Amino acid sequence: MKQTGENYEEISAEDLKRLSKQAEKEAAPSAGRIIWNEFKADRSALIALVIVVAFILFVVIASLFINTSKMMETNILDYFDAPFKDGFLLGADAGGRSIAQQLIVGSRNSIGIALGLTVISSTFGIAWGLISGYFGGFVDWGMQRVYDFMMMLPMTMMIIVIVTIINNYNAVTLTLIFSCFYWLGTSRLIRSRTLAESKKDYVAASITSGTNPWKIIFREVMPNISSLIIVDTTLSFAENIGVETGLSYLGFGLPAQTPSLGTLIANANDPNNITEYWWTWFPAALEIIILCLAISYIGQVARRAADSSQRKSNK
Repeated sequence: MKQTGENYEEISAEDLKRLSKQAEKEAAPSAGRIIWNEFKADRSALIALVIVVAFILFVVIASLFINTSKMMETNILDYFDAPFKDGFLLGADAGGRSIAQQLIVGSRNSIGIALGLTVISSTFGIAWGLISGYFGGFVDWGMQRVYDFMMMLPMTMMIIVIVTIINNYNAVTLTLIFSCFYWLGTSRLIRSRTLAESKKDYVAASITSGTNPWKIIFREVMPNISSLIIVDTTLSFAENIGVETGLSYLGFGLPAQTPSLGTLIANANDPNNITEYWWTWFPAALEIIILCLAISYIGQVARRAADSSQRKSNK
């Protein structure tokens, strides 16, 4: 009932629900505002975010103006040119190729593979863990046997064998090969948390009210473990940069004439390069260290923002 002067006006339940939601929306800050406030409160994370975003934009845009095939041509006249000599900002390698240009194109390739691998493996791993943990019983048993079988396989050796068998492959193919193996850790982590969440009262209430299981999984359980998902995805992204880098370093990553951070660091295999021609490998190594540290800072703030949003939604 709503009183206006001496008259009383009926208010339906739908109106009350709508007004309540509107009041909550006006009172609670948006998710974007919460994230921004967390970044403002953590200056290191804000600097890390600027560095990562600016660097990714730079390498993507700058690589559009680089002719990769021409860049990888050998020029013995510029053999191991030092930085700032003959127009080479970061020097040249044993083939007289620009380290700066290789770093730009290689960063684009390595970050692109890491991003694609993170999206595919995390999406599949999260879905696998949620379904396995929620349904339990025979569903969980069967899905975990698949997980156990995959864990028994020597992951690195399997990837090397597959890459060796395939005659022609590119960054997309390599990303799909990696994704077949790197979803396992995410799925086990999400499953363990989902097992605990599925026993809570809000899940029991939804089951009792007849809510579709898939709605419970992806609309109720998944948002409540969002902080764990954000942390795992962020750390996986940083780790996946190292996955491509490590295999390319060993010679089983991208093809020989395709630059990446791993192929640049592989220049350190030669002892002379470590001391005399340090510019052939050091910029790539330094970039990986800075990127991984910056991404970890961003992940911590994203987790705090997810926790804050979750606390506000539960009030």
